[in-house]
Amino acid sequence: MSDQSRVLFAVKDHIAYVTMNRPEKHNGLDMAMFRDMIATAKKIRKDRSIRCVILSGNGSSFCSGLDFQAVNKDPGIVAKVFLKLPWTKQNIAQEIAHCWRDLPVPVISVIHGNCFGGGMQIILATDYRIARADASLAIMEMKWGLIPDMSGMVTLSRLTRIDIAQELTMTGRKFTAREGHEFGLISRLADDPMAAAEQLAQTICRQSPDAVAAAKYLFRKTWKADTWKALRWERWVQARLLGRKNQRIAMKNGLSKSDDPLPFIDRRSF
Repeated sequence: MSDQSRVLFAVKDHIAYVTMNRPEKHNGLDMAMFRDMIATAKKIRKDRSIRCVILSGNGSSFCSGLDFQAVNKDPGIVAKVFLKLPWTKQNIAQEIAHCWRDLPVPVISVIHGNCFGGGMQIILATDYRIARADASLAIMEMKWGLIPDMSGMVTLSRLTRIDIAQELTMTGRKFTAREGHEFGLISRLADDPMAAAEQLAQTICRQSPDAVAAAKYLFRKTWKADTWKALRWERWVQARLLGRKNQRIAMKNGLSKSDDPLPFIDRRSF
């Protein structure tokens, strides 16, 4: 496993393990963490052998959010993180969360300890969120006189009701992962969320990587879209899969009675 300053990164059996590595600060987000997380996501995008990502935090917490002590020491961080360059669609604060939603492969976040503010917005941008029931969550920006602005408005609206999103945002209160599961913000509770994440990732990796990437892409394009737009996207994405090598391999495996399926080739992009 290689150390990229604030992020540990390793790949095993087509699964990328991304671990925030600032345990002494509960993985609080400073400028180095922003840069390393975004750089790691870009590395994963380029590696077509990767079929799933597991995102976690080292130490006693997943992520405690923005490191305001670091901000106080260097006020210039605010401008670097929150100002958007004219040629980009999002600022760095939004990209550190949204980059996981933009990846062509599924991303599973493993949550324990504290998951506050920016950490909460990061997990909301992942595809699956598996947490210990006693993990402590909060959309905590209100405490600092702020609103969630790291893509939270995009992801909250897809996961829960507006009254729940408003209450949690306007109060900034802490709530358990068990409550988060009831709200639709946590996918699954587990005593050992890493083991549960690895089991899910292994199941995903046994499927055609092209079809998995296509499914993620299709959901992004059609979730809450009108019927006719969704049907058009279905036809277009399916046309890009039919007859491709991985689709032919999947057909052979599906028809075969062998316990030793043919291996898939590296995924193509969507």
